[in-house]
Amino acid sequence: MAVSEKLNALQVMQDAPVIPVIVLHDVAHAVPLARALVAGGVRMLEVTLRTPQALACMEAIARQVPEAVLGAGTVRSPAEALAAHSAGARFAVSPGYTSRVGQACRDLDLPLLPGVATGSEIMMAMEDGFTQLKFFPALQAGGLAMLKAWSGPFGEIRFCPTGGITLQNAADFLALPNVVCVGGSWLVPADAMAQGDWARITRLASETAVLKMPAAAR
Repeated sequence: MAVSEKLNALQVMQDAPVIPVIVLHDVAHAVPLARALVAGGVRMLEVTLRTPQALACMEAIARQVPEAVLGAGTVRSPAEALAAHSAGARFAVSPGYTSRVGQACRDLDLPLLPGVATGSEIMMAMEDGFTQLKFFPALQAGGLAMLKAWSGPFGEIRFCPTGGITLQNAADFLALPNVVCVGGSWLVPADAMAQGDWARITRLASETAVLKMPAAAR
């Protein structure tokens, strides 16, 4: 996929087994972090809108790391979707779902992974045409057992479980037929960012490649 190529939500999910969930407090960390993740083979970067610096960090990544595919996480309103798009986001992830957020992302031509935790929320997202969803918070909302239960009534839905996912349990989620990728913060540990240990982050990103292998080969 060319960096400038338009993409959809399924392509975002299929690019790598893990989408890193990134919380940035220092704009100076944004570019080296993005470069470290890309060097490790992870291009889809979800920068969450949880800090005052988030939009500035996104702008820096979009401008200086064009090989990354920048996403915005914790998008909760149409205004946040617009701000993220203006900062250079090419996809959005929300912790929950409302039709207003969904419509705003459609109007912006911004692929959205809406957050769901219940069957009713899945049905609401489906009514608005969304079939690639974020399951959040995954462990707290039922984990593997819930995803297995949903495979019956929601067989066409594909999920990105996020919340409590680690390198140790990610493969269990990725083995499910309705899971395309997972979201995780373990690729971007706060202490590594604070120390500027970008090599460690590249190594953590590289380790996710093994998650693509068949279970028998791991």
